[in-house]
Amino acid sequence: MIKRALFLLAALALTALPALAAEGAEAQPSLLAGDIGNVFWTVLIFVLVLVVLGKFAWGPILSTLQTRESFIHEALAKAKHDRDEAEARLKQYEERLAGARGEATAIVEEGRRDAEVVKRKIEAAAKVEADKMIDRARREIQIATVTATRELYDLSARLATDMAARVIGRELSAKDHERLIAEAIDGISGSGPQAH
Repeated sequence: MIKRALFLLAALALTALPALAAEGAEAQPSLLAGDIGNVFWTVLIFVLVLVVLGKFAWGPILSTLQTRESFIHEALAKAKHDRDEAEARLKQYEERLAGARGEATAIVEEGRRDAEVVKRKIEAAAKVEADKMIDRARREIQIATVTATRELYDLSARLATDMAARVIGRELSAKDHERLIAEAIDGISGSGPQAH
């Protein structure tokens, strides 16, 4: 870049020399008005200033600017990377949260289904147990009814035989007693309620 500027300045100075010579004849003002020595020293000093600035000032300034530019690019790239990473994490967390909500809903539904199954099992077991208890109570009632009826028949037969013995006036033998009881029971059983 510095070489290009120097080359341009030298070309400008060479093209200005013929104009400078023609100017001496005319009195028109020009940028390069004056003698050739002044133009030479001005151009030489300008070139030296450009070289000194290029070597000692522009180099460090440009390197500082390039360093600053690379730092800014790196900071922007890092910020973009961090933002992309944060967005990816946010998306991942949102997906996990949605998954957790779905799992929680599934667990609640499964719990409801399990509770319903347990409820039905308990109801079925209670119904079976109640049916067993009802059947057992019916059997016990039937047995108690049969036993009470038989005891009532026995008692009635004894009373009847005792009264018959008194009426007849003689004592019956044990064998006669049993025969009369059996006949009385058969007679009462035939006319009484039937056992189921």
